[in-house]
Amino acid sequence: MKYLFQIFLVFMFFGCVSKEDKKPVITKNTIYKPSEMAVLMLKMYDANLENKKLILEGKKPTKFSEEFLNIHTATLTDPTDRDVAFKGYSDFYLQNYKIVFETDKDSLKLMHNNTINSCIACHKTTCIGPIPKIKKLLIQ
Repeated sequence: MKYLFQIFLVFMFFGCVSKEDKKPVITKNTIYKPSEMAVLMLKMYDANLENKKLILEGKKPTKFSEEFLNIHTATLTDPTDRDVAFKGYSDFYLQNYKIVFETDKDSLKLMHNNTINSCIACHKTTCIGPIPKIKKLLIQ
């Protein structure tokens, strides 16, 4: 019995000895490449952030980016997201965005917030991740 216990301890000792952990070998670097839509939406974010700053300074935004019209054709991360709802939200965003450049200074804050809220409404249906960041564009 004593020998059986000693053999048991020897097996436990060698069983618990950690062998060198094998780390996965990365043979190829994987670089994330954002979709055309992701890049376009980052540009939209930057433009709306600039508009927010101008409005808070009492100035009217003047740079309407024609590039944003590519919202209808830019490649999406998931192509199945381009559906009737996406088209409707895209049109709604562009309509609100254009109004910011056509409105008087008294309505700028409201029109800017309408534009940002159109982004939030669309993102609530498909890609909710950026909503907290988008909400920072609202003028309180």
